[in-house]
This record gives sequence, C-alpha cells and structure tokens, in this order.
Amino acid sequence: MNRRVAIERDGQVAFVRLDRPEKHNALDREMFLALRAAQDQIRGETGVRAVVVHGAGPSFCSGLDVAAVAAGELDVGELIDRPNDEVANLAQTVAYGWRTLPMPVVAALHGACFGGGLQIALGCDVRVVATDARLAVMEIKLGLLPDMGIGVALPRLVRADVAKELCFSGRILAGAEAVELGLATRVAEPPLPAAIEVAEGIAAQSPHAIRAIKRLLDDGWGEPPERVLRLETDLARTLLGSPNQIAAMAAASGEAARFEDPVA
Repeated sequence: MNRRVAIERDGQVAFVRLDRPEKHNALDREMFLALRAAQDQIRGETGVRAVVVHGAGPSFCSGLDVAAVAAGELDVGELIDRPNDEVANLAQTVAYGWRTLPMPVVAALHGACFGGGLQIALGCDVRVVATDARLAVMEIKLGLLPDMGIGVALPRLVRADVAKELCFSGRILAGAEAVELGLATRVAEPPLPAAIEVAEGIAAQSPHAIRAIKRLLDDGWGEPPERVLRLETDLARTLLGSPNQIAAMAAASGEAARFEDPVA
C-alpha cells in the first residue's frame, strides 16, 4: 500500500483506492506517481479480470492540489514533460493509462470529481456515480485547459457543443445530469457496491472475450469502417475455438464456467 493509493485484490477484481481523504484525494506529486505505479502493477498481475477505482473519504478526487503547486511541492513541468517521448506524459497517464489496461476499469464516483479527478474517471471504461456527486471540468477556473487525456475521452462520450460548454464554463454537474449528458454511465446509491457488482459481472465472463471487446471498441472507435471490420474479424478469429470460448459455450449450457486467465 502506497501513502496515496491502496491496491487490494478480491478474487479476480482489483481495487484501486485513492487514499488521501483529508484532502479530498487531491492530486499532489505522490498521488500522480502512485496512480501510475498502480496501473503498472495491475498490468503485470495475472488473474485480474476487472478493476474498480474509487476514492476514500468524502470525495472521489477534487483535482489538482493547487496548494502544493503554490508551495512549490508539485512541479507542473514534471507533469507535462515527456523525457523519453512517451505517448502520454505523467499527468495524462493517470487518466489515459486506465484505457491502456487490457481489462475493463469501473469507477465509483462520489462527492467532488473535479478537474483532474474527472479526467481520471473519464479514462475508465464505466462510471457509476452518486446522485449528489459533483462533476466539473474545472481547469478554466485556473486559466488552464484540461490536459489529462480529456481530448481522447470526451469526444467519445458527448457532443462537441456539450464538450465545449463544459470546458468553457467549468460548471458543476450533479450525478443525474452527468448520466444524461454521457459523462457517467449510471446513477447508483451508493455507487461503490454497484461498481463492484459491474466488475464482478465482467470477471465472471471469458477474460479473453472481454479484453477483445475492450480493444475493439477502444481501437476501432471513429476509425474508417474497413479498418474496424478487419479488426473485428481478426479479434474474432483469436476467440473462435479457443479454450475459453469452448468453456463459455459449456457455461451457456448450464455447466460451471471454468475460464483460463490471460498471461499478464
């Protein structure tokens, strides 16, 4: 367990808990580094079929720790630098990195989910939100643009005019409106047990099929039809007649599901 992020396993579901409750899980340097390390750890573990990301205390994540920046404890240059020309910088990785995991990631959102906190949630595959949660693309209030992967995530979720209005205004949404606009998947009270239920349902399916579906929808979204159809066929070929596909057919006939886990 890191000082900022706790990782736990319950069978085939991994739990990542932002663990700075006294600061509403605000993002300081340690939190950025700990979230990246958590992604790397889960990526390397065998048997993880789904991930739940949630926050300790009163909020999911209130965004950038502005006080840490003002005090010189958080170097924004470090967050946006790409020393080895990586695809994503450190700030982007803690949000976009969830998309790069092969297994689905479910976020449980409550309390404040502002700025970088919202972008972390948008990097996940499914978002279960409390009715009274507060969500906002808050960066405009600091004279900044949202730069933690929102340019990848937001266009897949909402219309262009909605995305612009949210980013231009920084206004705060409640959970129900977030679902209505497409920022969140569904409302649940409380959201964490519902997120766990979603993750456990995913974990009960063939992990190879789940990973193939995630790759198809992530890599194929917005691509030309010919590329999407070829990817769809290529992924289908990897599943047809495989041990897990045969096991899924047996499970559909009433037998107990016995799936093999992909090698990490």
